[in-house]
Amino acid sequence: MSSSCIEEVSIRDNEWYRIASEMLNRAGIIINGPAPSDIQVKNPNFFKRVLQEGSLGLGESYMDGWWECERLDQFFTKVLRAGLEKQLPHHFKDTLRILGARLVNLQSKKRAWIVGKEHYDLGNDLFTRMLDPHMQYSCGYWKEADNLVDAQNNKLKLICDKLQLQPGMRLLDIGCGWGGLAEFAARNYGVSVVGVTISAEQQKMAQARCQGLDVTILLQDYRDLNDAFDRIVSVGMFEHVGPKNYATYFDVADRNLKPDGIFLLHTIGSRKTDNNVDPWIDKYIFPNGCLPSVRQIADASERHFVMEDWHNFGADYDKTLMAWHERFLNAWPEIADNYSERFKRMFVYYLNACAGAFRARDIQLWQVVFSRGIENGLRVPR
Repeated sequence: MSSSCIEEVSIRDNEWYRIASEMLNRAGIIINGPAPSDIQVKNPNFFKRVLQEGSLGLGESYMDGWWECERLDQFFTKVLRAGLEKQLPHHFKDTLRILGARLVNLQSKKRAWIVGKEHYDLGNDLFTRMLDPHMQYSCGYWKEADNLVDAQNNKLKLICDKLQLQPGMRLLDIGCGWGGLAEFAARNYGVSVVGVTISAEQQKMAQARCQGLDVTILLQDYRDLNDAFDRIVSVGMFEHVGPKNYATYFDVADRNLKPDGIFLLHTIGSRKTDNNVDPWIDKYIFPNGCLPSVRQIADASERHFVMEDWHNFGADYDKTLMAWHERFLNAWPEIADNYSERFKRMFVYYLNACAGAFRARDIQLWQVVFSRGIENGLRVPR
């Protein structure tokens, strides 16, 4: 290569660096700076990759070891508060994916099983160490808690109290996970529980956990449910339903809930109504997921239910994710032989990116309580 070509390449590389540096400076982040939220770049191609590929390039370059950051959670909080994600380019593949989500039902009955196999079946060795004893893979309630175990226990109690569970009631748990809520409700409130999951690994653990209790765990799609329940709960599952299925989801809840029943929906939510999903999260963590907005939930539910209560405690998800991160790192030496170093970097990136997003209040956590209009209303606990 001639000296003029080398010079031209160097100029282009410097231009990628300059653009990236100016963007990050707007968020208070310095390349190779001294603060815990500053990034340390190991590969000079990092700048071009991220500016060309956006979120996917940022995440994959971290997985590849191209950059480091002492406090990824702080990095993402600053980036999102500064709105830098809106300034990154949309990769052509991302544009096609967004277009596809609008045209195709990515959460059809056939495709709904993908997230179960690719994420929730990753390995119970990982999740049993990272999560609390109830295996709650959703936001804890930290109002009166200072540790993960108490926060998740308080969350389960909050849900059961909002549902006003009484002995002898039948409870449907749509997306029951590893059976923690089903066990808690059956053991402490004397209810009969039917849980559904699309993860074979979750079903096995849930059945073992609930042995001896009046609990049935089904491996099936929620759309196949047709029964009668006094109460319905769904925790951390609506994020996998998809906009094309919101109306169907509430149809299912309606046909399975008795006339005087109560339904509680616990979901992560988006501040804006769109079909956009972070491309890195979609590819590596939750394939085909989509966060609902207030408007989407309201539009899909209004012909079925009265919205009795809407509770946002999204700030608590920051604490939950950071607690999971700490437990994940502590457990890594025990499970490292079962996973790659790249997987570790992927999971660390995922937990910290999400914590930063909740801390920046970019995404929310809602508990919404529905009924068909209970006389005198509901007094919903906090």
